[in-house]
Amino acid sequence: MMSSLKNQRNRKYFCQTLAAIYSDIPYKETWNIPENAEKPERSNKKQESPVTLLDILREQKASKYSGGIYHKTQIDLTYNSNHIEGSRLTHDQTRYIFETNTIGIENEVLNVDDIIETANHFRCIDMIIDNAKVALTEKFIKELHLILKNGTSDSRKEWFAVGDYKKLPNEVGGMDTARPEEVADRMKAVLTDYSSKEEKTFEDILDFHVKFERIHPFQDGNGRVGRLILFKECLKYNIVPFIIEDNLKLFYYRGLKEWNNEKGYLTDTCLTAQDKYKGYLDYFRIEY
Repeated sequence: MMSSLKNQRNRKYFCQTLAAIYSDIPYKETWNIPENAEKPERSNKKQESPVTLLDILREQKASKYSGGIYHKTQIDLTYNSNHIEGSRLTHDQTRYIFETNTIGIENEVLNVDDIIETANHFRCIDMIIDNAKVALTEKFIKELHLILKNGTSDSRKEWFAVGDYKKLPNEVGGMDTARPEEVADRMKAVLTDYSSKEEKTFEDILDFHVKFERIHPFQDGNGRVGRLILFKECLKYNIVPFIIEDNLKLFYYRGLKEWNNEKGYLTDTCLTAQDKYKGYLDYFRIEY
């Protein structure tokens, strides 16, 4: 009986003490929070970066996702860039090589180099995706050329330098290019000028492309390497990339030739190609 009374007194004392403590806390200032009040943010909360096209390409490449923008880019960029340079493989044959690593031939003769360069071009695209944020250097450009031309009939020619600058003079579209002994110095100069610009614009990237193609540093494969660099640099600076298709080929060549007199020819051609790639991004619901 005595113990029960003591427990009751203890509980009563405890409740009185709590009441005394909380009676000093202003009700309105502490608990009456407005409905539209913003939640406090943690100062050390991890900030999420926006998902870019480059992020998606890397993710789909790593997961071997079929039917997405990575899959489409591999096939369309490879087919069109090779086709501009004279490859006779069809779009379907290019897709079949990418998807199955085989080639179906029925009553048709195919150039082995076309097949090898198609497979090699897929690897080049993987390289520019993996290294999109890497600075553009002579070493990187030579590595692209090495991958593109490795195993072709050109690689078995003594005078053809795979993965290195040309040994013999060449021309493009009837225009003279840099002589072999000039190539190294001119490539260093154009890369130094390009790298001095912190944030590259669309025009800066096109300007580098024109200068690269006019130097024509390799014996063969300059157009494809140049267009791979275009795609890489667009990804690096979060500019929507583009693919020069066959119907734009002559406009593209005119733009390269007339760049010093009228930049609009090449710019408009590439913007037209960019609009088509934006259509792909819209279809796959990728923001840009």
